[in-house]
Amino acid sequence: MEFVEPIRDRKKIKDMKKYLQGNKRNLLLFTLGINSALRVSDLLELKFEDIIDEKLKPLDHIKLKETKTGKHNKIAIPKGVKKLIVEYIKDHFKGNLNDYVFYSRKGGDKPIQRAMAWKIIKEAAEAVGVKDIGTHSLRKTWAYHSYKAGTDIVIIQDMLNHSSPSVTLRYIGITQEEKDRAVLSLDL
Repeated sequence: MEFVEPIRDRKKIKDMKKYLQGNKRNLLLFTLGINSALRVSDLLELKFEDIIDEKLKPLDHIKLKETKTGKHNKIAIPKGVKKLIVEYIKDHFKGNLNDYVFYSRKGGDKPIQRAMAWKIIKEAAEAVGVKDIGTHSLRKTWAYHSYKAGTDIVIIQDMLNHSSPSVTLRYIGITQEEKDRAVLSLDL
């Protein structure tokens, strides 16, 4: 398996969203992925009932049982993602809350495969010059930017179900250069 990185540059994130705007499913997949800390396996298993209510309004939280860990998780849905959900369901919701959000065009009763999600992310990344990326980069991007925004590493660790803060820091790729910058900028 290739080692993938988070998308550290916010401009590149914005550029990828712009690139994906022509396909609402792909844009929602990317945007929800970088805003939720979900593994791609859990993203692809989401059903409409996980993101909207009976009145077709976006929920405040995604509640799910994680595929890898079996743990129950509750993740807030940010305003920007809710806006995309509203746009997405206009064209893609067929009336059944039990349908997959990211359904395959080959058959609505199945989600897109992990390989297709990888292709979507990889293509957008290449178009804007992002390297070392894969589907796991979505989760890593959320963690990296949460950390950079000042979120306590223990909260990020908990969201990712990691065993320790050091595992989380390694996972999000905090580099020696960033550690040096933190020490040198303080200069007490």
